[in-house]
Amino acid sequence: MKQGAGIALGVIVVALAAGGGYWVGHRDTGLQPQASAVTAPPAKKILYYRNPMGLSDTSPTPKKDPMGMDYIAVFSGGADEEQTPANQIKISTEKVQKLGVRTEAAQLRALDKTVRAAGRIEPDERRLFTIAPKFEGYVERLHVNVTGQPVAKGQPLFEVYSPELVSAQREYAVAVQGVTALKGASSQAQTGMQQLAQSSLQRLKNWDISDEQIKALTQSGATQRTLTFRSPASGIVMEKKAVQGMRFMPGEVLYQVADLSHVWVIADVFEQDLGLVKNGAKAQVRINAYPDKIFAGTVTYVYPTLKAETRTVPVRVELANPGLLLKPGMFAQMEMQIAAAGPVVTVPVSAVIDSGTRQIVLIEKGAGRFEPREVKLGARSDSYVEVRDGVKDGELVVVAANFLIDAESNLKAAVGGFASAAPATPASAAVAAPAAKATSHQAVGTVQELDAKALTVSISHGAIASLKWPAMTMEFKAANAALLNALKPGAKVDFEFVERQRGEWVITSVKPAP
Repeated sequence: MKQGAGIALGVIVVALAAGGGYWVGHRDTGLQPQASAVTAPPAKKILYYRNPMGLSDTSPTPKKDPMGMDYIAVFSGGADEEQTPANQIKISTEKVQKLGVRTEAAQLRALDKTVRAAGRIEPDERRLFTIAPKFEGYVERLHVNVTGQPVAKGQPLFEVYSPELVSAQREYAVAVQGVTALKGASSQAQTGMQQLAQSSLQRLKNWDISDEQIKALTQSGATQRTLTFRSPASGIVMEKKAVQGMRFMPGEVLYQVADLSHVWVIADVFEQDLGLVKNGAKAQVRINAYPDKIFAGTVTYVYPTLKAETRTVPVRVELANPGLLLKPGMFAQMEMQIAAAGPVVTVPVSAVIDSGTRQIVLIEKGAGRFEPREVKLGARSDSYVEVRDGVKDGELVVVAANFLIDAESNLKAAVGGFASAAPATPASAAVAAPAAKATSHQAVGTVQELDAKALTVSISHGAIASLKWPAMTMEFKAANAALLNALKPGAKVDFEFVERQRGEWVITSVKPAP
């Protein structure tokens, strides 16, 4: 009995184990389809790598173009890596951080401008006086004998002796005595003597003899051997050529006196700033000798000539010179504050990439995505520039590392993409090759010259109907050095080319002509 009971217990244990295993097995089997349903789809297959410039050449393996840019992967699904639009460029977030990219929003602001120009201090030409006797004579005595000496108006400068002057005085004295002696004579005699006296007096006045000396001569009747020349104005002796005992000729400049209480600043304003400078504008002048002082002046004249060597126009600023601190010949820095007409859309100056033929800014379109836009610029200040077209208020523009983004990306292709390509669709944006073919041109010509180092070739080609070009000889760029290997001067070739950027024609394929 005990043996039969043990066998029965063993059968029950085996049956339970078998049932548990069946249940566990069916539980796992039931979950398996659910797990397979959430498995990630297989990775897309890379078909080939296309040229980053949108040219027609491709590669089965990763490579770089002659400018060092990576070829872009094309996947089996018919879309480029990460579906970047044709008019945008894509840089990894890691590279964006390493490059130190910073953005700033375009803003409406009043764009005040400061016009700066270098200049020099000059004497006021209307306050320059020269002393030049109108007769021949000799310098008898100098009262002012040092250049730079200050003088007052009417102060004696020097005395001269002239035989002509002595003779003219005697002639006038005799004529005056004759008029007195002929008071009882006929009217004709009196008139003749008066005319002689008047002509003698006029001769003395023409020689700049002062009224005081003429009056003394008339009263005394005695001639003076020397004549004293006096300063015509208060100022500084800028030039002294007179030497005691020297002989001088009529018209010879012996002294030059300048009134320096007011001076000019002749500032050279650059051509692009000339439209902002108007007569009557207020200006501030700084001198290196007095860094803590600012001299206020007024623009009084814009000269009508331009200096071709420096592309500048002289502008005259008049200012007071208290204490005679400003010396002729000093260098000066002139500044004018020009108020803006109203608020305009502005971006920082550092945001603009200027190629010389056009200006471009980079608009941030998301993490690592940037859209290059050609812009039209207007007025500038020290930090900001007006954008008349291309950027709207509030858009984020790259203000730091934009040139590094240019170096790291396919910027030229992106700029060409938004300028010439149609709006991207899922089919047309997937592969850039159709867009490149749409702008490619074919021609037949004869090779004239090659420059393997510069990757250029000169070809005499026939008429090109797609561009309405006549037959001519012109220079082309080669997309890569391999295109030039099979060429030599005199060879007749069939070639295909595109316009990579304005005025730059690039050969993308070439083969011997039949």
